[in-house]
Order: sequence, then C-alpha cells, then structure tokens
Amino acid sequence: MAHADEAAIFNKDEAKVNWHDKALWFVRNKRDNAAHTVKGWEELRNLASGIKANVMSNLDNYLIQFEENAQKNGVTMHWAANAEEHNQIVHAILLKHKVEKVVKSKSMLTEECHLNPYLEAHGIEVVDTDLGERIVQFAQEPPSHIVLPAIHKTKEEVDTLFQKHLGTKPSNGDPQYLTNEARKHLRDKFLKADAAITGVNFAIAETGGVVVCTNEGNADMGTHLANVHIACMGMEKIIPQEKHLGVFLRLLARSATGQPITTYSSHFNKPAPGTEMHIVIVDNGRTEQLSRDDFRASLHCIRCGACMNTCPIYRRSGGHSYNATIPGPIGSILSPGMDLKKHSSLPFASTLCGSCSDVCPVKINIHEQLYKWRQIITKEVPQPVVKKSVLKMAGSVLSSPKLYGIAGKSARFMLKYAPRFIVYSKLNAWGKARELPEVKNGNFDEWYKKRQKNEQ
Repeated sequence: MAHADEAAIFNKDEAKVNWHDKALWFVRNKRDNAAHTVKGWEELRNLASGIKANVMSNLDNYLIQFEENAQKNGVTMHWAANAEEHNQIVHAILLKHKVEKVVKSKSMLTEECHLNPYLEAHGIEVVDTDLGERIVQFAQEPPSHIVLPAIHKTKEEVDTLFQKHLGTKPSNGDPQYLTNEARKHLRDKFLKADAAITGVNFAIAETGGVVVCTNEGNADMGTHLANVHIACMGMEKIIPQEKHLGVFLRLLARSATGQPITTYSSHFNKPAPGTEMHIVIVDNGRTEQLSRDDFRASLHCIRCGACMNTCPIYRRSGGHSYNATIPGPIGSILSPGMDLKKHSSLPFASTLCGSCSDVCPVKINIHEQLYKWRQIITKEVPQPVVKKSVLKMAGSVLSSPKLYGIAGKSARFMLKYAPRFIVYSKLNAWGKARELPEVKNGNFDEWYKKRQKNEQ
C-alpha cells in the first residue's frame, strides 16, 4: 500500500496518534536544548559533513585501509554484495561453530537484510537484546524508528506483551517493574548464547576497529560472554581516523535523544584470546546510491533519527506507514533508490518544510533530495489519473493570472459566506483542528494596484 493508505490505518486511533506526536516532539525539544549547550554546534555539523563527504569521495581507499588494519588485529573480514550474501555469510559462521542461540544488539543493517527470519528458518534462535527491539520482536513487528524502535507502543501495550511472553504479572504498565523483568529475561539469554551479533555505528579506517553505541550495554554483554562476535556494517559507516570519532559522538546522542553522549560507546578492535571476531561489510545498493550525484549525500547519515522526531508527517503517520526498514525523511530518500516503484509514494510523504535538514547532524539536504525524487518519480512512475488531472488543472489556473484571480475571488466568497459545516466537516480533515483566518475583501493584487493608482 502507498504511504497515505498505511497512514490512514495508523490515524484511526486518534488518541494514540496524538500521544505519538507529542512523545517524538518531546525528544526533538531535548535535542534542541542539548545542541544549544554546545559551543560551536554548527561548526561541529560542518566538520562532520566535511568528513563524511571526504569518505564518500575516497570510500574505496578507506575500505581497503580498514580491512587491512582489521586483519592485522586478528579480525576475519567478509564482503557481501547484497542482503542474501550477508545472511549466507553470517549463517556459515554460525554453522561452523555449531551455534544454536544468538544474542543480537540493535542493528538496522540486519533489519534491512531480514537476518532474523533467515536464521530462524534455519533453526537458530535469535534474541534482540535492545529492550525496544525485544518488545517489537515479541509483537512480531519491525521497528518503527531507528533509535526508538518501540516508540509506537504504549507502556500498557508492553505490559500485555510481557504477560504473554514472559509470564509477568499485570502492572498497569509500571516501567520499573517491566524493566526489571526484561533484565532478568535478557540476562538468562546472554548467559546461554553461543554467539553475539552487533551492528556498527562507526568503523575507523586508521585502526581497523569498530564502535557500537548503546544505552543499555547490551552489545557489551553479548560480545563479552560469547565466543563468536559478528559485527555487521554498511560500507558507508567508515570514518578516516580515530580522532574524528569525537566529532560524531558529540553529535550522535544529542541529535538522537538529547543526551550529552550515548551511555556506552564500545570499542571492538580485536578478538579476545580464544574467541573469534568477524566483520561483514555490506553493499546492498549503497554503491548505486553513491553513483547518484543528487542523492549520494544520503549516505552521510549516522542513523540518529533526528529527522523523524521533527517531521510532522512521520510523527502523525507512524514509522510502519513507510513500509521500509528506514522510515521517515531519510528513509524516503534511501528507499526509492532500492525499489523506485514500491517506494514511489514516500518522497511525497513530506511537507518539504526543511526541518529535517535543519536538525540533521551531518547537514544532509534531505528536503531538497525529497523534491528531486518527486521529479524523477513523476516522470518514471505512472501517476493516478485523478492526481494527474488535478495537477494539470492546478497548473492551468496557476499559469493564468485571469483564472488565478477568478479562483481567488471564488474561494474568498465561499469561505466568507458558505455555511460553516461545508468547511468544518468530516469531509475536510484539514478543518478538524484548524481555524482559517478571517477572510477580508480583496487580495494583494487589488490592494497593490489601488496603492499604485493613489500614488500617481
């Protein structure tokens, strides 16, 4: 279904939509407060953007450097052209070690590759250890947000899920109780796991090490207890030198949740004695996106989710309405590059207000790229007849001063004299929560001509 159709389903529960909207705007406000406490915040953004641009222009060299240094550290390296290869590589490593139980920290790449169902189909238990990820795993749903994967769930809904899957007592959504029960449940999974899978936030070409950022320490718990650590990363996660890490760590948490820094920034450089560490570098359409001049900057993304928290469309339509691994504004740029026909509605799920670009820590011109995709989609993807007809009519009116003037006078007349129920009714969703300004006689054009006449 198109985004608008999926959003209509989410909007059936008006109270939940309002709650979802306010919760994300609260996080956006935290981001603003955190950013304003950092002297030179805009310079940090400029620096991060420049570093990422440099990486994208020299990605082949940095990837080779990263691989060489990682191998010197004793890490086994793998390359995957697509999601299928990624899943096969991970499965082969687990088969080699006769792994039956895996604990996984949050990784949007493995979500993108649909690793969980792949491994489960081959008889391997996969437990997502990020609390939000575990909640949506219980619900058999994908994450609806890249940082707050269960933001669409109320605490009462989590309470019900835990009763079903963990046998907890009804607690009316008591966060302390539910968190303690989740801790006990996950601790047992950590102790019994044969292998740990993590994502990668940053891969440092200079050292061959990777950095994983979590707020719960679950990546550390998994990797320190298991004998096999598999780190899965998109090829764009490279940064050149270790000194650059400070730039991105200062930006990431503040942009994501308003924290000064992520609680755990875990560095993995080499396997511990008696263990193995594997890194799987994945393309899966990234090279193609890199080749598109208008969209290559989308690969600068550090997955903070700030554009989602600020986007009025995302906040009131929910992450699942995008039907894509990465929802929101940044996902609406990335997804059409993967499947233009399937995701052709996403670039239109935006007001083009530019707020997403304003908050992006690496200064991706998100709203401009959304507009560019719209131009491409309109040419390459057949549009609905109604939409084409309406836009053609609008084009005729807007290109004719005479028709534009008639339309303006008609609209003013209707808004001024038509019965209220015509404008403010169930048929007009925009009028439900808005009062239009008072309509006065005349328009700017008439006022301007009258003024010119009086000045003569």
